[in-house]
Amino acid sequence: MNSRQNHLEKQELLKKNKLAAGLVSERFPGVTEIVFQMTYYQKVSHPVLMVRTLNFIPTDYAYFRMDCMRDECTNGGFDLTSVVAALVKSKKKTVKGKITCGGKNETVAPGHASIAYEINIQSAKAKK
Repeated sequence: MNSRQNHLEKQELLKKNKLAAGLVSERFPGVTEIVFQMTYYQKVSHPVLMVRTLNFIPTDYAYFRMDCMRDECTNGGFDLTSVVAALVKSKKKTVKGKITCGGKNETVAPGHASIAYEINIQSAKAKK
């Protein structure tokens, strides 16, 4: 039962965080699509854990934080909110980079997981 309660608490926290983040249309007016192409890496013999593409449209929540894929990781994850905000502010269309999980505990070493990402943004055409 404790596991179920923890899951429900995590789901409720995620819901609150998404509501607090607001919608893409509210946070980034004029942005019509945000596409994340990510490769998850871990420090093990087979380092590529997953390749993933996420698409965000104006009606989606502007919540760009992904949890670490390691169950034993505490307070880890990957927050790309500041990367998206900087990309929109600079009026560039794409950015590539890498981010490392900052979570830790007794069973995971610092830098145990990372994501290589490419973020592409499409905006509405400005009317003349």
